[in-house]
Amino acid sequence: TLDGRRIELSANIEFPEEVPSILHYGCDGIGLYRTEYFYLNRTDVPGEEEQFKAYKYVAQKMKPHSVIIRTLDVGGDKLVSQLGIPKEMNPFLGWRAIRFCLARPEIFKVQLRAILRASNYGKLKMMYPMISGIEELKEANSLFEEVRCELKKKKIGFDENMEVGAMIEIPSAAMTCDVLAKEVNFFSIGTNDLIQYSLAVDRSNEKIAYLYQPAHPAVLRLIKNIIDVAHGNGIWVGMCGEMAGEPHFALLLLGMGLDEFSVSPMSVPIIKNVIRSVRLDQMQELAKEALKLPSGKQIEEFTKRRLKETTPSIVKTVGRPKSAALDYTD
Repeated sequence: TLDGRRIELSANIEFPEEVPSILHYGCDGIGLYRTEYFYLNRTDVPGEEEQFKAYKYVAQKMKPHSVIIRTLDVGGDKLVSQLGIPKEMNPFLGWRAIRFCLARPEIFKVQLRAILRASNYGKLKMMYPMISGIEELKEANSLFEEVRCELKKKKIGFDENMEVGAMIEIPSAAMTCDVLAKEVNFFSIGTNDLIQYSLAVDRSNEKIAYLYQPAHPAVLRLIKNIIDVAHGNGIWVGMCGEMAGEPHFALLLLGMGLDEFSVSPMSVPIIKNVIRSVRLDQMQELAKEALKLPSGKQIEEFTKRRLKETTPSIVKTVGRPKSAALDYTD
């Protein structure tokens, strides 16, 4: 920022082949490396060696920048037949993500071993998706510790100081993040699901898309609480949902104290421009004013006006049917 606050600006990726392009866009690292692609469009289950080679490649290519690997997040809209995930009445509230991994430790531990082994070749970090409470987090960390001990016995090298985090994307996690913070090194806020679950809005349902409001005061209060509690417990906070890649929300999130933005690669230059155009102390005042407003629509209009004032060269506002709020120029 103009007053010297450094913000981590990372990219979201799904495939190792994306690494050269994200380096081209000038990011500080990878804030979300999705790993579901290993399991899609195939009839078998990926082995440890296959995953290890991919994680190692990304770690080496991104070195010295950090790479945050999200552990397997299947279920919901990502059904994988060979894993035996059934069709459910409410898949987004069902057997998915960390719930699946804890129920199938033989699959989960293969991935944990691959990640740990690859951590020897770069700056890898790891985070668990869809944590809803302390029991899940402790169980996941217990399996992680088992794998660490197994590798030590076999004298297989890994980064013993690798950071482990939790994704905060369920209201129950957001409201108990003071408890969760004692078990991890960082939080990553998954706003896509956090908004969906907090507002009871299916973001894929066009009839109620108008209710999907990232700036809803309830959502913003949850985000502010997560950031404040994390900092109070000495850990940092990132965000990897779509909200982090929208410039007018970037102003707000800066003011709320977010430490890391992880966005689509093409959004990196835009968000970098926004961050470099403002002072942190002014954005803190902006956030205070925004949080006093009673509706998401008013907050969004307020932040868009401030964006025009701070970085008029990059934005012209257009209609916002869902998550696409702006048309970017320059």
